[in-house]
Formats: sequence, C-alpha cells, structure tokens
Amino acid sequence: MTFMYLMNNQKPLNYEVIESHVEYLKELKSQGKLMLCGPFTDYPGGMVIFLAEDLNEATKIAEADPFIASGFKSYEIRTIQLANEENNYLL
Repeated sequence: MTFMYLMNNQKPLNYEVIESHVEYLKELKSQGKLMLCGPFTDYPGGMVIFLAEDLNEATKIAEADPFIASGFKSYEIRTIQLANEENNYLL
C-alpha cells in the first residue's frame, strides 16, 4: 500500500537532525519503500511518500524518522490510492 506522512515543523532544525533524516530516507530507498519526499516551498513542513504493508507498519516508519522521533516535526499519515495510466486514472 502507498502512504504519505505530512510533517509540520515544531522547532528549528539543526544540521545533525537533517543529516540523520537524510540517512533515514536513504535507508528507506535501499529497502524499496521510498517513492517521493521533500520539503514544501509554501508551507513550513514536508512530506514522505512510501510503501508499507499496512497502517501499523506505516506508522512505525513515520515515527522512526529522526525529524519525528526527535520532536522536530509532528506528522499525519494518509493512505494514497495511486491514479495512473495503468488504472486509467481511477476512471
């Protein structure tokens, strides 16, 4: 299943936590779970789109992100139903 966690800034970031977050994203990528991620340019936060078996695993993945685990960001999880050419954009 495809999930997204939306993050909201809670306190200013530092280099150490940013570096830990990047390493975490690299690990998700190496596991074939990371699909897309990045900060928002018009909102104080960012998102990570990823694959997980279920909501329980998705929650564990989000809560293990150093941004969230260290309290720098809060989060909300959403389940995404992908629309694409293969499924005729869910028509």
